[in-house]
Amino acid sequence: MNPVKTSKKYLRYILPSYLFNSKRTKQILNSNPTLTESRTDAPEIQITVYDYKVDSLNEHELKNIEECVSFKHNNNITWINIDGLVKKDVEVIAEQFNIHPLIVEDILSMNQRPKMDEVDDLLYCLLNMLYFNEKDSAVELEQVSILLGKDFVITFQEDPHRDVFNPIREKLKQPHSKLRQRGADYMCYSLLDLIVDNYFLVMEGLSEKIEALEEEIIRNSNKRGLAKINQLRKELIVLKRNIAPVRDLIGGILRSESELLNDATTRYFKDVHDHITQAYDLSENYRDVMLTMQDLYINNVNLKMNEVMKVMAIVTCILAPATVIGGIFGMNFDVIPTAHNEWGFYTAVGIMLLIPVWMLIMFKRRGWF
Repeated sequence: MNPVKTSKKYLRYILPSYLFNSKRTKQILNSNPTLTESRTDAPEIQITVYDYKVDSLNEHELKNIEECVSFKHNNNITWINIDGLVKKDVEVIAEQFNIHPLIVEDILSMNQRPKMDEVDDLLYCLLNMLYFNEKDSAVELEQVSILLGKDFVITFQEDPHRDVFNPIREKLKQPHSKLRQRGADYMCYSLLDLIVDNYFLVMEGLSEKIEALEEEIIRNSNKRGLAKINQLRKELIVLKRNIAPVRDLIGGILRSESELLNDATTRYFKDVHDHITQAYDLSENYRDVMLTMQDLYINNVNLKMNEVMKVMAIVTCILAPATVIGGIFGMNFDVIPTAHNEWGFYTAVGIMLLIPVWMLIMFKRRGWF
């Protein structure tokens, strides 16, 4: 057995840097949205196009980004989903669909705050898809950009291996679904609605962890529980940081007078706004629960300390008479009552035992323990 590996295995339970995960704190706090150069091109890119209308649906897997221009102004509704960000490809499609350079910069940026912009007859939404990592009890982010134009929607994702849009893909295959009956603005609503609904799944995962931790804290308050409280509070910071701006994003869409948004579809955005408001309220509730749990931990620690001090005080009081009697009879004087009596020793020991017993009875009657 390698002693170095063994020591590291156990040190991670002792050292504060492992116990309280300061690396995660650095990830949360050090978020600079101006560092666009820090993004590297994705190793692979997947371009999926759903070109549809009421009576038809065509799904295409494109190999080159240049092929996307053929779906512009073809009298159909088109959803172009680009998984994996490559700067050159984003710039190409931006030129094809007249996307403003500021939007391109936002698409390629990292750690941006969720927001909504209207630029050059395009409505742009930037927000994060959230996933809950059960193994690490961590909230993971994936930045998503949604561009709504006349009869088209373009989405840019970072990770080509996961998203939350599968229900939309399934609905597109149903000829009588609302997606097939309505315009591009309804597709934009559907994308935002799924992202927001997935927030509740992440919050359910956190809720289970919080409930389990609360039971653990009640049963046994130790440093391990304090570390878990600290970890979950960090994840709640990530959650709230992403949920609160999305409420403003949806509110901006509701206030928008863009011709890209149909009045009938605006009603659906109101439903998304209700959901994100509820998610924000829940995140506030989770934060309050974590603060209460921290107070519970401190109270339990103080209660344990009081119990220890009470036991020590009782032991000290019980031993005090024996100490006094032993000290008196142990003095270096020749004339001490019963010192030379053959029953003196037994009398002193008996008194040393009787007084503590009497004290224990009195403590019990007073309810001190």
